[in-house]
Amino acid sequence: MSASRVGRLDEAAWGLVHEALEVYGNDPRAVEELHRQFARFEEPLRIAVAGPWRSGKSTLVNAVMGEAVAPVEVADGRQVFTWYEDGPEPRVTAYPTGGAPRDLAVTRTASGMRVDLGGGRWDQVDDIVVQWPTRALRHAVLIDTPAVSHRADDTRTAGEETPAGNGRLALGAGPTAGGDAELVDGPGGGAATVQRIVREADAVLYLSRDGSGDDLRPFQTAQPGSVARAAPVNVLLVLSRVDELAGGRVDALLTARQLARRHRRDPRVSAHCLSVVALGGLVALAGRMLSESEYAALAALAGLPRAETDRLLLSTDRFLAADLPIPLDVETRRRLLDRLGIFGVRLSATLVRTGSDSRARLAAELVRRSGLTELRESMTRYFVDRAPVLKSRAVLMALESLLRAEPRPGATELLARLEQVLAGAHEFRELRLSAALLGGQLRFDPELSAEANRLIGGDGASLAARLGVEHDATADELWARGSAAVRRWQDLAEDPLRGVDQRRAARIVVRSCEGMLAEIS
Repeated sequence: MSASRVGRLDEAAWGLVHEALEVYGNDPRAVEELHRQFARFEEPLRIAVAGPWRSGKSTLVNAVMGEAVAPVEVADGRQVFTWYEDGPEPRVTAYPTGGAPRDLAVTRTASGMRVDLGGGRWDQVDDIVVQWPTRALRHAVLIDTPAVSHRADDTRTAGEETPAGNGRLALGAGPTAGGDAELVDGPGGGAATVQRIVREADAVLYLSRDGSGDDLRPFQTAQPGSVARAAPVNVLLVLSRVDELAGGRVDALLTARQLARRHRRDPRVSAHCLSVVALGGLVALAGRMLSESEYAALAALAGLPRAETDRLLLSTDRFLAADLPIPLDVETRRRLLDRLGIFGVRLSATLVRTGSDSRARLAAELVRRSGLTELRESMTRYFVDRAPVLKSRAVLMALESLLRAEPRPGATELLARLEQVLAGAHEFRELRLSAALLGGQLRFDPELSAEANRLIGGDGASLAARLGVEHDATADELWARGSAAVRRWQDLAEDPLRGVDQRRAARIVVRSCEGMLAEIS
C-alpha cells in the first residue's frame, strides 16, 4: 500500500479488496474487476458531469477548463462518455468495446470538437478520452456524460452491464499525469447511463434547472446496498441555466444564489447532496475566454444611450435585426450571442457602463458573478479534499455488488466484515453530518454549526483547514486548537439540555478532533 494512504477507511477498503482476491481467485472476470478497484486508489478522482438534455454540461466542462473543448461530437451523432484528463499535449483517443484504443482525427468547431473514426463503427465506441494540458485537470478528471432521462425509457434493467463497462478502465495503467482527480462524460439516456455513472464515478456534479428534489431520484434508486446507505451523498447539485431566472434580468445570478441557499436548507434536497451552487455557465465561459474584439464590441454597445441599449436587448430577434442603426454588424452581434447569450450581453453592457473598462476587468467580473469561483471551491472542498473517502466509497460499492451478485464460499464472511467497516467508518459519519448541518436538518447556534462543519472537514480536509489556522501553523498551535475543540465539544456531547441529535453530532465532532490530535502526535 502507498505510504501516503494513511486513512483508516481506505486502508480497510484496500484490505477487503485484497481478501476478495483470495475468495474469487479462480474467476478471471472477478479478478480483473478487483484489480481495477485496486488501481482506483492511485488514479485521479473521477467526477462525472451529469444532467438532462440541454442542462449545460458541456458548457460547465469548458468553463472549468477555460477551453472550448466540449462537446466532442462523433460522426453519427451518438452520445458517448467523454473523459477529460491532464496530458502533455492535446490528444483524443477512442476506446472501442473489446478493441484496441484508436487515436482520432480532430476538427475544432465553434461549439467544441468533432472527431472522425476513420471508417470505424461508432456503435462499437462508448468512451472517448481527451487529454488536454491544463492546470484545471491536474486535480480532477471530468467526465461529460450522456443526457440523463428522468423517464423509465431504457429497456435495460437497472443492474444490467452496459457495453461501455470497460471503456475508461481500459486506460487503467495508472494515474494521469500530474493529477489526482478526474472528470467523466457518457452515452445517452435512461437507467443504464445512471448505473454506469454510479459504478465508475467517485463524485457527481449534477446539473439541474430548478434544483427540485426529483432531479436526484435516478441516482438515489440506482444505489442500493449498505455502502450507499452508510454514505448516501457524493453529489454537488448545480443550478444551471440560471440566466433564465428572473426573466433574464441582470440580477438573475443574484436570484439564483438565493435559490441555491434555500435549496441547501431544504431537507428534501440536502439529504441527497453535499451542497447546492448556482452557475451561469455561458457567463463563466465568456469570462474565461473573452477576446479583445468581443470586449470592443460590448464597449461599443455600452456606449449607446442606455434607453436604446435596453430596447435593443429586449430579445434576440430584435438584437439581430438587420436594419439596426448601431455600429455592430449582424455577424458580430451573432457571435456575441453565441458567446454570452442575451442575458450575458445585457450584463456585460451594464458592467462596461459601470466601470469594467478593460477586457481583463470585464472578464474577471463575469467570472466572479457567474458562480464559477464558488463551484470550483466547492469541487475542491467536497471532492478533491475528500478524494480518499470518495474513492473508498466507490470501491466498497463495487465490492459489495460483486459479493452479493456472485456468492461463493468466503463471500458471506467478507460481506460481514464489509458491514463492520461501514459501521465504524467515521469518515462517512462526517459526510452525513456535513450534509445535515448545511441542509438545516441539524441546528446549533450559527457559530457552533460553522465550527462543527469546519472541524469535520466541511471547509477543507487538511489539519489547518479543520482547525481554522494558517497552513504554516506549528504543531504546538495545532495541538492547542485541537485540545480546546475536544474539550468544548465534549461538554456539548454531555450537555443534558441539548437534544439527542445535537449530542450525537457533538460526539462525531469530538471523534474528528481526537483523530486530529492523534495525527499531530
